[in-house]
Amino acid sequence: MAPRFSVTYFVRAGDEEEAKQRALDIALEQTVEIPRSCVPKGYVEDEILGRLWTLEKDPSGRPGYLADISYSEDDVGGDFLQFLNIVFGNSSIKPGLKVEDISLSPGILALCKGPRHGIAGLRARAGIGQTPLLMSAIKPVGLSTSELARLAHDFALGGMHFVKDDHGLVDQKTSPFEERLRACVEAVGEANSKTGGRTSFVPNVTGPATLIVERAMLAQAAGAGAVMIAPAMAGYDIIRHLAADPNFSLPIISHPAFSGANVVSPDCGFSHRSFFGTLHRLMGADAVIYPNFGGRFGFTRDECLSIAKACADDIGGPKAIVAAPGGGMTFSRVPEMRQAYGNDVMYLIGGALLQEENLVDACRRLVGAVYS
Repeated sequence: MAPRFSVTYFVRAGDEEEAKQRALDIALEQTVEIPRSCVPKGYVEDEILGRLWTLEKDPSGRPGYLADISYSEDDVGGDFLQFLNIVFGNSSIKPGLKVEDISLSPGILALCKGPRHGIAGLRARAGIGQTPLLMSAIKPVGLSTSELARLAHDFALGGMHFVKDDHGLVDQKTSPFEERLRACVEAVGEANSKTGGRTSFVPNVTGPATLIVERAMLAQAAGAGAVMIAPAMAGYDIIRHLAADPNFSLPIISHPAFSGANVVSPDCGFSHRSFFGTLHRLMGADAVIYPNFGGRFGFTRDECLSIAKACADDIGGPKAIVAAPGGGMTFSRVPEMRQAYGNDVMYLIGGALLQEENLVDACRRLVGAVYS
């Protein structure tokens, strides 16, 4: 018998019997996708069919139960997307089901090597110790390449560790990808030569499937310090592919664009920790951007802290990654964020800096606030 991994689902149900029947339906749907009476005896029934291990009332008070269902490594077939398909393929279309947690087996850990760098590698690239990382974004779309490069320069001059493209910057006529990449790498390098800093430029390489790897390799050749990808748009396997590619060595930062529907419902999709934490580590992201509590997107403090914990917990192999909360962050929020997240965090603050009269001074004040 092959080793098994398990997934814990929230199952909306009025009573235990209804929850049990819904859970058994998940076990069928996620594996054999045929009526239980049709499941072939022997290997298919004994190995491939999902097994309901435990069922208990949801302790959080939601009207439902937590069902722990196990799956065989044999069903994965060494395919990361098939692993995701088993975790929450067809069942994701059904209401009242939510992936709460994923418990990994040796075979899944072997398949998902995780991030190449993780939080330790990003800190080493930035030249810092066990302290928070800082990141800002050049924006908005519509500025010229020279204007965006000037912003990148000033962010670096002010002490940001990473300066990324806005997620809406791709290959627009006002700032084509290759032109912007080279200009911003040069601008950040110029700032580093003045300060002795080690700021990295992070281009957004999200785009057509045929171009993502090409753009990532261009970024590496041009001297970028990392790349950014929105996996909910680009595909969940692309980060895993790049993280495992021996010819690619840059850190990968994940952006949450297009992923909101996966987490915003209280009883559908994924828990915040399983999606932004566990799955992104298995993909191979080195840092995961997500909306911070108190910003403009509505994530709660507990949801955000659950993501940060899932980024750092020992899950048996993949390195700890950087939680990068952002989205409407301001100077006044820094003490609250420091208290909530501690040191193992990357602060993503963009708009609050851009609205200041002097961007370089604003960045330096942010550095002072974070490290005071």
